Amino acid sequence: AWRTFKKKFNRDLQKAWSTWGSRLCSQSSSSTQPSHHPRTQAEKAKRRQAREKAILSSDVNDPGLLWSDKEKITYTAALVPGEKKDTTLPFPQSYSPEYVEFGWYQWWEKQGFFSPEQHSKQPHAVDKYFSFCIPPPNVTGTLHLGHALTVAIEDALARWRRMQGCKVLWVPGCDHAGIATQSVVERKLMREQGKCRRDYSREEFLKQVWRWKDEKGDEIYHQLRKLGGFSSAVTEAFVRLCDSGLIYRSEALVNWSCALEWTQRSCLAGLFCLFPVIKGEVAVSTTRPETMLGDVAIAVHPDDPRYKDLHGKHCRHPFTERLLPIITDSMVDVTFGTGAVKVTPAHDHTDFLLSQRHSLPRLTVIGGDGTMTSDCGQWLEGVKRFDARERVITALMERKLFRGKKEHPMSLPICSRSGDVTEPLLKKQWFVRCQEMGRKAVQVMDEGDLQIIPHFYTKMWKSWLSNISDWCISRQLWWGHQIPAYRVTLENSKDTEEQWVWGRSAAEARQRAAVKFGVNPDAITLTQDPDVLDTWFSSGLFPFAMLGWPQQTEDLKQFYPNSILETGSDLIFFWVARMVMLGRELTGQLPFKQVLFHSLVRDKYGRKMSKSLGNVIDPLDVISGVSLERLQEKVREGNLDPRESVVAMEAQKKDFPKGIPECGTDALRFALCSYKAQGEDISLSVSHVLSCRHFCNKMWQTVRFTLATLHDASLPTSLAETYPLSGMDRWICWRLYSTVQQCERGFQSYELHTVTSALHSFWLHSLCDVYLESIKPVLKGEGSGCEEQRDREKQVAVSVLYHCVSISLALLSPIMPFLTEELWQRLLPYADSDGTSRSLCVQPYPKTSQLEHWCFPKEEADFSLVQEVVRVARLLRAQCQLTKERPDLWAVCAPDQAETLLRFRSAVCTLGRISALHLHCPEAGFSDSPPPPKASAVGVVDHSICLHLSVQNGINADKQRALLSQRREKLASKLKQALARTQTPNYAEKVPNRVRQETENKIAAMEQELKNIEDQLLALEET
Repeated sequence: AWRTFKKKFNRDLQKAWSTWGSRLCSQSSSSTQPSHHPRTQAEKAKRRQAREKAILSSDVNDPGLLWSDKEKITYTAALVPGEKKDTTLPFPQSYSPEYVEFGWYQWWEKQGFFSPEQHSKQPHAVDKYFSFCIPPPNVTGTLHLGHALTVAIEDALARWRRMQGCKVLWVPGCDHAGIATQSVVERKLMREQGKCRRDYSREEFLKQVWRWKDEKGDEIYHQLRKLGGFSSAVTEAFVRLCDSGLIYRSEALVNWSCALEWTQRSCLAGLFCLFPVIKGEVAVSTTRPETMLGDVAIAVHPDDPRYKDLHGKHCRHPFTERLLPIITDSMVDVTFGTGAVKVTPAHDHTDFLLSQRHSLPRLTVIGGDGTMTSDCGQWLEGVKRFDARERVITALMERKLFRGKKEHPMSLPICSRSGDVTEPLLKKQWFVRCQEMGRKAVQVMDEGDLQIIPHFYTKMWKSWLSNISDWCISRQLWWGHQIPAYRVTLENSKDTEEQWVWGRSAAEARQRAAVKFGVNPDAITLTQDPDVLDTWFSSGLFPFAMLGWPQQTEDLKQFYPNSILETGSDLIFFWVARMVMLGRELTGQLPFKQVLFHSLVRDKYGRKMSKSLGNVIDPLDVISGVSLERLQEKVREGNLDPRESVVAMEAQKKDFPKGIPECGTDALRFALCSYKAQGEDISLSVSHVLSCRHFCNKMWQTVRFTLATLHDASLPTSLAETYPLSGMDRWICWRLYSTVQQCERGFQSYELHTVTSALHSFWLHSLCDVYLESIKPVLKGEGSGCEEQRDREKQVAVSVLYHCVSISLALLSPIMPFLTEELWQRLLPYADSDGTSRSLCVQPYPKTSQLEHWCFPKEEADFSLVQEVVRVARLLRAQCQLTKERPDLWAVCAPDQAETLLRFRSAVCTLGRISALHLHCPEAGFSDSPPPPKASAVGVVDHSICLHLSVQNGINADKQRALLSQRREKLASKLKQALARTQTPNYAEKVPNRVRQETENKIAAMEQELKNIEDQLLALEET
């Protein structure tokens, strides 16, 4: 039954993701920990203001994203959803994302290519599985480019493993986002109806939440209503952990949002004030005078000589007249204020620890709504806490007990949802004991059972888990998994102490209570805890609950533990650590073997993409394009602070003056995967996505050329039977072999940017710019040999071209699934196929073992010389302002260089646009032509080869020298500026590695070109 439910749930959820996720993917609060070196509020404000200034300032040198509209081509043939597209239709002239992406995903789904059950049908299947889950996005919001990065990486890994023959299961999900959802709905109800949550019953309020989701229309979350199966797993986990003593109920301080009235995790801000209060001879420092009514002691350091005579004595409270003991504890900071501090256990985390160590009472003087309680007396009861602060200060002054104040910077906890200052309050809530589970989580990593990638996160993992506090899992919400614990009330019992039981159902809880208290079940009244569990508790169960746990389903047996978890680095503690702890405790196994963290996506100004800043970019807007007007509408529709709204809209005007062009899913996926995700945060640029769309068009045109070539030639030979003949054939074969090798290594190490870089370089710089251009004469039947030889060379070139294109399409398939499928299907009629080929996404991923007969490493070294000769030859043509003419070229060189150039002579002539290449080796007495003419343009390659370009009307040496000198001056100025940037203070610390590497490469290229110019000038002097 679970398997049937899960199939339907995943199918329906996957269908709902088609809004954008189906294009990007394939089917298949807490205890606060101290931050390391947190930025102060002033520092954060300064950084924020600097970024706002950069956005609001007008920069005439930054015109924003410029682009021109491309012709939209649509697939117009009739197509029943789920049927295969007709790829025999005429091939469009240019790439259009809408045309390419139409229909493929529905066909893949209908064919069941993503189903693990398809594994046994694949000829290349291996006895391995690859399973993982997508980090569940919050139910509250639309998916943004951060989600797109996650999905692009994970879908690429899933497709790659499937093509390798593994049985792949990738399970999507969504997070009910208790706090975020409830806060959004409560704000909406207050704004529209003037009502708060307490004006509804629990059931009525939940109906409002569901209604909000229906109105929002996010189909991605439609199946949340059917989460009953997952709820049973959450209940089972809670009951088991309670039975084992790992969950307990206790009164402890929690960070409480008085505005929202629930437990909240805090972030840091800053505020201060100081008051010495004198009673007897003790001056007390405090930053929170409003909590004075809850003081139960005065604490001093045992070694502080100022208070040696007061140890063990008492002083009287200035307002309540209570006697307060003066205690000693090494936790007191003697440098803070007067060195004597008041102890308020019910409203301060440090004071709470002191109360535990010294058995002090705990007086709550601030209520959950942020007003003062009756324990404060009538003069403060019901007063808001910050108003009470002023009243207390005034009262101290009136009693002549106030001794002044001074500035004191401090960290202030702020509710991330309401912006309200959170209040430490004593609450009886449910906690998970984490110390032992945390120790085991560190141990599994130390022993190598759990691998964290990148490795530098291991230090953070150890530090946090080695000092972990118990985890408060109670949330005072109505939206979420209600805690399956019940307060027991016995008939005629006078015991006022709370008694609790838990159970998988109310009936089981009643039976447990009857056994525990030895009474008849009918004499028991149960009241379920109204609180819900922390969202991260249920999310922490996802890797095994999604497979049917606690039942021992076939899916659980096959796919658990998961192979890997891939997620953002910001979830290392909230989600990943808790999955590891809960997985080990509840299943006896780690939930996954590897954890792969990717970086956060930021905008071009370095700001984290956030709905509250209005700088999130909807992936659909990048995929399908959007106008500036619509972008601005989305900002206005959001619930933004007016200041943030102005900044967001100004940034849009500046960055996207014409809106965002249609880039397509494949371009977006390729762009996201091309960033180095393991390490620095990603500053995503839409212009980079647009350049990837241009790359898609380059691939499109390459296949158009290949299809035209295949149409005019015999069928290509099989890969195993294709042996390259010419130097150019061997070179491109080696380049493909090397590219396959880089893709293998990149996927194995999860460094997808090396995969995209290798494939981009192969397509553009090897296949298109060089090989296609060099073989055009061969394909036309031109050459010096006999007709039979020319036909043979043409047939080999056609076969090499076909396999280079088809194999590189397979290499790209995991990252660009739509475009590669469309192009591969067009090439399929020319394949040496047994008829079983159906889709590229289930073909074997290329391996270097298939290409052993294409391994020619020497050609790479030799061809680098050829490329330099071609580059300088083209430079000489430009200097001489030659456009249509194809002059002769002489190369004065060493014998070994002449041998290389002889093998690639045809390529040099074609790529360098020269009519003939003459080789001259004076030191060996070898020459295949007369010496180079004196009236020629001169260039130098690698300090050793002198090129002479024959110009029909002669060459003006003075003019060439002037052009070279002008270029030298311009280059020298650029080089000086680049070097100056690298010598700025703290350059290595401030500039990202990627930018530093790019700068170093540019400097090296400029230095090399300057040397070449000097060599050319020297050669001109000698002619």
